[in-house]
Amino acid sequence: MDVSRRELLATGALATALSSVPVGALAQGAAATAGGAAWDLTDLFPNDAAWETERQALMNAIPALKRHQGTLGRSAATMRSVLQEQSDISRRTLRLFTYASLKADEDVRIAPNQERKSKAQDVFTALGEATAWTSPEIVALGAAKVNAFIAADRGLDKFAFQLRDTLRTAEHTLSPSEEALLAAAGSPLAGPSDIRDQLAASDIPRPTVKLSEGREIRLDDQGYTIARGALNRDDRKMVFDKFWASYKGFENSLGTVLATKVNGDKFIAKARKYDSALQAALDSSNLPEAVYRSLIAEANRGLPVLHRYFELRRRMLGLPDIGYWDIYPPLVKSDRSYSLAEMRQLTLESLKPLGEEYGRIFADASSKRWMDPFPRPGKASGAYMNSGGYDVHPYLLLNLSDKYDGLTTYSHEWGHAMHTLLAKAAQPFETAYYPTFTAEVASTAHEVFLSNMMVERARTKEEKLFYLGQAMENYRGTFFRQSMFAEFQLAINDMANKGEALSGEKMSALYYDLLKRYHGPRVRMEPAYAAEWAYIPHFYNGFYVWQYATSITAANYFAQKVMSGGAAERDRYLAVLRAGGSDFGYNLLKKGGLDMATAEPYRLLVDSFSKVLDQAEALI
Repeated sequence: MDVSRRELLATGALATALSSVPVGALAQGAAATAGGAAWDLTDLFPNDAAWETERQALMNAIPALKRHQGTLGRSAATMRSVLQEQSDISRRTLRLFTYASLKADEDVRIAPNQERKSKAQDVFTALGEATAWTSPEIVALGAAKVNAFIAADRGLDKFAFQLRDTLRTAEHTLSPSEEALLAAAGSPLAGPSDIRDQLAASDIPRPTVKLSEGREIRLDDQGYTIARGALNRDDRKMVFDKFWASYKGFENSLGTVLATKVNGDKFIAKARKYDSALQAALDSSNLPEAVYRSLIAEANRGLPVLHRYFELRRRMLGLPDIGYWDIYPPLVKSDRSYSLAEMRQLTLESLKPLGEEYGRIFADASSKRWMDPFPRPGKASGAYMNSGGYDVHPYLLLNLSDKYDGLTTYSHEWGHAMHTLLAKAAQPFETAYYPTFTAEVASTAHEVFLSNMMVERARTKEEKLFYLGQAMENYRGTFFRQSMFAEFQLAINDMANKGEALSGEKMSALYYDLLKRYHGPRVRMEPAYAAEWAYIPHFYNGFYVWQYATSITAANYFAQKVMSGGAAERDRYLAVLRAGGSDFGYNLLKKGGLDMATAEPYRLLVDSFSKVLDQAEALI
């Protein structure tokens, strides 16, 4: 969720949107296979009755926050008291929602648990309504008075970053009534995303195909992800042709839907006095536009390395040529399986470059009942880390397979958990929750450390090629593919900003050019594949996907520095994690020695990709 600090401060819920990162090991495994959740939620609330008692207490306390409207300027002590009261209730509300959310995900079929989650969301809504006046009032006081209050009362130190960020965006903060109006527009402006999801989920006719092995698969979005890696090449081509044709048939409607979303973002930007939706999105986190544009420029500069990977993929698969439908089958198969205990041990061993203290924290945390690791009927899908609220440890919902993807998921989500533990230990509640721009750094760095170790330990050529293949796909899918998405999103928003009409046909033409440029002249590309833009739901979440690419770039930078450096490089990286949300993400990385507005980190990543290619080419 991409929510600005201004909006979070206005609702008094600073940690809400950032608490879940789109969050005994053997005992956990036994509990999960026995049919129940393995984590222990009693650390949050002893039972549902205690949760309900707290909910009612919060609903009684929240309306009283309105009585402070108009009082922030009386004195520094008054400001501190009011902000502390808001913070305390936000902290309690976050804990309340965490319990309800985790309980709901244990089994989505249990209606009372889903209703409890809805009730918790209502508490946040009430909190937002009761504190919506806060940011406009801070802006009205002005920088001189607010800074004088901060200097006069040390109790305001923990609120200083939030206060100054609110003042920074003063010209984009509207009156209370205008802010309320924009907030009310949130539901209708979310309409395009809802329409797109409904079309994709139920209304677009989907073909059913029979694979050469005899399986029949309905090619909806889920079926496509299963079938696109089929081992038979003719099957893959059939899957691509028929799946993208189903989207191509709705190109006009889906183009209108995405154009409506783009124009909605343009409306919000204009209402807040920004020149563009990109400027508005980046300013909410105080990110220089040069970061976005450097990413795209350097991704394009690195395309020869990506094209080299596609040629290597063709050779490894033994193909006479390569098409877009040949991107997803595994380069090398591996039947190795991993128990949960092995995943924990391998992750622990891979983290040795981060030092003994980091290892001790992970070993202790991963031995406790903080995880729900395995899939079961009714359990929510996917994987996430939830911060657990400020006063409680993180929780991890996983749906692990016993293959390498399960191991990497385990390591990744524990990276989020370690980031959260370090930040909460070092920061007060008000600055503990790290920004989106740094949220994927620790998790992705965990994957880099793991991949490096697995390649080094591989005993056979085939085993080493398997791990190298996984690493190469990570570079392709997380850096280059997400950069391509970012370039497409920037282009359609730039077109709208210039007053150009958008249509599905224009979007497909633009996307087709990007597909051909990113994949190079040797990757065969059918015109119908240009409809892939309609398959990507991330385009409805504002300017977000590009931060996957910057995250793997930053993670690669720090991991390489730590592995090739010494204690100073390690401590500099860990300081970034411990800083939590005490500064803007760009500034936090810069303090760690990484300037994401420059070419260096992206070129280092492309060079790392090239070196992995070197290893694979030497083996074959």
